[in-house]
Amino acid sequence: MSELPGIIVVIALRVESSGVFEAAGVPVLYCGVGKVNAAIALTKELSRYAQLGAEMPLVVNFGSAGSRCFAAGTLVACQEFVQRDMDVSGLGFALGVTPYDEAPPSLLFDPVFTQLPAAVCGSGDSFATADIEVDCAVIDMEAYALAKVCWHENARFACAKYVTDGADHAAADDWQRNVHVAAGEFLQLFLSLSNSGVQ
Repeated sequence: MSELPGIIVVIALRVESSGVFEAAGVPVLYCGVGKVNAAIALTKELSRYAQLGAEMPLVVNFGSAGSRCFAAGTLVACQEFVQRDMDVSGLGFALGVTPYDEAPPSLLFDPVFTQLPAAVCGSGDSFATADIEVDCAVIDMEAYALAKVCWHENARFACAKYVTDGADHAAADDWQRNVHVAAGEFLQLFLSLSNSGVQ
């Protein structure tokens, strides 16, 4: 069991880390884009811990996000997660609520990156370029799914997002220009956890 790390870093795409974790010898689970890919990748990884009866790790998600609340270039900590594209309002459910689900619609975890401004993260399988009706400050495509896997597996979860764009008409160009910028800052956040003995 000793070969299983106490912290798992999860990032959607290699472009978001720019090789800085690999250069530092830190393994990364690249989960791919979207909630389904994220859930599958992390579930498979955590199953290794469950099979060996090992303590669940701290799962740390780094990545890019859009925001109408924070300026591009801002690094934020997310500890609350909602599903922004779950819409069963036709059956009378509020936006973001999964019908008949045991998990609450808003998943809340203990804060880890307390030095950063806090932001509610809304995840969905769309690259947002228009207003989002579910209340959230930053927008991504994976964090809620990762958070839900951790909720089910009783694993701790931490998340830091770098705001690349305003989730507006210019979001695509802004994301492509800024997606790699925060890689070094993500690594420093990880090292701060490791150096402080967080496991």
